[in-house]
Amino acid sequence: MRFAGEFRASRRLPLLQVAKSIVATLTAWLLGGLLFPTTLPIFAAIAALLVVQPSVNQSLGKGIERSVGVIVGVILASVLGLLLGPASWVVLLAIIVASLTSWGLKLTSGTSNQVAISAMLVLALGQATPQYALDRVLETVLGAFIGIVVNALIVPPVLVEPARRAVVDLGLEVAASMDRLAHGLADPQRPADVSGIIIEARLLRPMTDAAEQALDDARESLALNPRRQSHRRELEQLEALLERLRPITTQLIGMTRAFHDHYDESLHDEPSVRSIRDELERAAHDVRLLVRPAEREPEPMTTEIPVLTAPLALAPPRSTHWVVIGSLMEDLRRIHEGIVGEDDAG
Repeated sequence: MRFAGEFRASRRLPLLQVAKSIVATLTAWLLGGLLFPTTLPIFAAIAALLVVQPSVNQSLGKGIERSVGVIVGVILASVLGLLLGPASWVVLLAIIVASLTSWGLKLTSGTSNQVAISAMLVLALGQATPQYALDRVLETVLGAFIGIVVNALIVPPVLVEPARRAVVDLGLEVAASMDRLAHGLADPQRPADVSGIIIEARLLRPMTDAAEQALDDARESLALNPRRQSHRRELEQLEALLERLRPITTQLIGMTRAFHDHYDESLHDEPSVRSIRDELERAAHDVRLLVRPAEREPEPMTTEIPVLTAPLALAPPRSTHWVVIGSLMEDLRRIHEGIVGEDDAG
């Protein structure tokens, strides 16, 4: 149901994340009540709740964002309250002034919202005094600090494992796409089969994007994380693997597009095409070798020695096939270079 999709996530937050939010909020409420006994510690609790994010680095960013928003908001509210008094229309004016001030200062949307909310709360509670404003700022900083500390101390989230799975899945699918294209070059194909090969190859693009996003999330999760040293080496290896896979993926999609656009049933009779098919199968084997170190439980392989041959020397193709064979060979050459790597090639 589309309406439900507007407020429901595709999957639940980790229960640990929920638990950390609860711990941070309760701690901020209790400490805020002890340090600021004259008022309910609403600002501290809200700050702690919002600051607990999926990574320590994001928590720090949220803490800064919220603290700046509260500081600007309570200053605006205090000034307006002292100049114009406690009338209800002053609250509306404060919202307008807060929004325009945030726009003028180019504040983020989160900070802008916090400026308006803080100004509204200060005036609505009827406490627009310098002391009250100072207490709310300190209370917010306290809550943000507690949120950051709780997020850092209670099993800081590390997102290297999802990144590993995304990169490994991409590599294995690249190898599978090579095998599918090799099979398509081996025997006559129906139009539906030719279309299926290109459709599956094009899915490599969103898989590449997903792997890049997963690596970005992993880097974010390690920033300011006390556990970062034990995972940094693995992350660097995954980044290097994706760098190898990205151009291979691009060339493979190009090969598959050439096969799709210029296919005819006599293509598989070309001696050159049979050689290209064999080389693709070898390339698929060697891509799986590239991915193998990153797999937790790799599938057994017939041989763990790279099997790519030297560049092919081909006989001239028929006049009707020279475009597709030339395109296949150029992309295959680049795939060969990507798998072997510049250092190995030298």
